[in-house]
Amino acid sequence: MLYSIFAYDVENSLPLRAEARPGHIARLKEMAEQGRLILAGPNPAIDSEEPGDAGFSGSLIVAEFDSLKDAQAWANADPYLAAGVYEKVDVKPFKKVLP
Repeated sequence: MLYSIFAYDVENSLPLRAEARPGHIARLKEMAEQGRLILAGPNPAIDSEEPGDAGFSGSLIVAEFDSLKDAQAWANADPYLAAGVYEKVDVKPFKKVLP
């Protein structure tokens, strides 16, 4: 089943993101190679694809997991969470309708 992972950044998270990004991206690439990743990316803090120093307000991941418990465990092991990038993470079942 698909699950959405909404993560909310702390203020001024850019330095923390930069430090933890390699581990965060490696986990996403592994999931993509397994065919389980639908989409992943950050939410710019301003209306721009390149927010510069404004940084990001959070991230969204939609991926396939066996259960809500598995999705939560995966989210809780994210290097961004361990590094203090995220202040809150919500994991919810997701039903893809389109495309």
